[in-house]
Amino acid sequence: MGGFSIWHWLIVLLVVLILFGRGRVSEIMGDFGKGIKSFKQGMTDEETKPAAPPAQIPAPPAEAAPTTEASKTEQK
Repeated sequence: MGGFSIWHWLIVLLVVLILFGRGRVSEIMGDFGKGIKSFKQGMTDEETKPAAPPAQIPAPPAEAAPTTEASKTEQK
C-alpha cells in the first residue's frame, strides 16, 4: 500500500496518452511552459521597473499680490 511502482506510472501514462492523444498532451505541456515563462517574466518586470517619482506641483511665480478696490481704500 506504499508508493506507486514504475509499472503504475507507465499504466497511468498509457491511459493519458490514449485519452488525449500524443499531440494534445504536448500542446497542453507547451501551453503550461509558456504560462510559467510569462509568469516569471512578469515577476522580473515588476522588480526591475523603477518607481515613478511623485507628481510635483510647480510653485506659482513670485508676483505681487493682486490688489482689489477694497484693499486700495484700506491703504489710504
